[in-house]
Amino acid sequence: MNLHVVILAAGQGTRMRSALPKVLHPVAGKPMLEHVIDGARALLPEGIHVVIGHGAEQVRERLESADLNWVLQTEQLGTGHAVAQALPHITGADQVLVLYGDVPLIRVETLRALVDQAGSQALGLLTVLMQDPTGYGRIIRDDQGRVRAIVEQKDASAEQLLINEGNTGIMVLPGARAADWLNSLSNHNAQGEYYLTDVVELAVAGGVPVEVAQAQDELEVLGANNRLQLAVLERGWQAREAERLMTKGASLADPARLDVRGEVSIGRDISIDVNVVLEGRVVIEDGVIIESNCVIRDSVIKAGSVIKAFSHLDGAEVGEQCDVGPYARLRPGTRLLTGAKVGNFVETKKTVLGAGSKINHLSYVGDTEVGSSANIGAGTITCNYDGVNKFMTRIGDGAFIGSNTALVAPVSVGAMATTAAGSTITQDVPDNTLGVARARQRNVEGWKRPARQAKPE
Repeated sequence: MNLHVVILAAGQGTRMRSALPKVLHPVAGKPMLEHVIDGARALLPEGIHVVIGHGAEQVRERLESADLNWVLQTEQLGTGHAVAQALPHITGADQVLVLYGDVPLIRVETLRALVDQAGSQALGLLTVLMQDPTGYGRIIRDDQGRVRAIVEQKDASAEQLLINEGNTGIMVLPGARAADWLNSLSNHNAQGEYYLTDVVELAVAGGVPVEVAQAQDELEVLGANNRLQLAVLERGWQAREAERLMTKGASLADPARLDVRGEVSIGRDISIDVNVVLEGRVVIEDGVIIESNCVIRDSVIKAGSVIKAFSHLDGAEVGEQCDVGPYARLRPGTRLLTGAKVGNFVETKKTVLGAGSKINHLSYVGDTEVGSSANIGAGTITCNYDGVNKFMTRIGDGAFIGSNTALVAPVSVGAMATTAAGSTITQDVPDNTLGVARARQRNVEGWKRPARQAKPE
């Protein structure tokens, strides 16, 4: 069927106490509205129409995309009025699905069930059973259990307030009736607004069936009007991701102390300690161990590797059976081949570290190609930047770089070559050669240390 999605995202969000529009506040590292848009895209609709108002330019600039139609609501006169603003952009729709830009945890499976149940002839409602429905519109049913109306909390009687079936606001309008219903809404209510929920009574009066689907839980349909609610959404998202990862084969030391802010795919027998943050696109293969307090962003970690505590990986590829950290920083363009090791307080950038090669501690290696089985000593620096341009360093198979060596790029150290500790290497070192580039030591006999001078009285 021809499905169009309307996402309401025009609210100011004054209770957020922020200059940032409410729908741009992040959950799991991306704006709430982006989560909702991604859910809408998964339904493969004919069109996605985002109704914006407060901070419209910020919202549009942040999430601009060719598949989104932006609709400006200049006055916020209620949800019914907001959906009506999108109608001129919708043609030939069999169904119009209404979503909310501050409800980011809605499951695609739930939306599919609602759309399928409603079809093109019925009005579809998504409801939720709640322990405390305060603030939600109540679903009014007749003796046969059929939905007859939705009453907003401020308009509800004492008896109606006892109902625990709440309206989520998410609904599917039959395309053939959407315009007539929306144009028939009245603002004669406690808020003086055009309620989208009033279309239920219009449907009942017109003999249109009202089909109901229910959300799996309250969290799925929870919105965020303030930062406290935003924090609840964040923990809800993280709990859901932790459950997914454990189901797929990860052991989490504490599921409540893992943050996923992107798309993570994993193999089997993964071990993740506490306070680990996974951002962007992360791939973790079989048997990987990630110790505590690591941040891993847009990286691949292949089978059997260990990422030790407090390490940061950003745009890195770690090969099989590698050892990283603790306190290592792998920056974009870093590739570790099988069995490579990067130790504590080592930073790499745009570097290939060959199979079995080691940078054990206290070094910076950038814009470098390292062969296999090489050893780079403590305090080594590749001097790759002259203030304007970057230059490459190449280190051959089996090379040994002595501690506190400065490699001034562009420079090459050949296979099985060695640099003496403390050298500043400015010329190529051929294969099987020792490169020494340091001042000769001179010992001064009879030298006396400076004495502390007495302070004047």
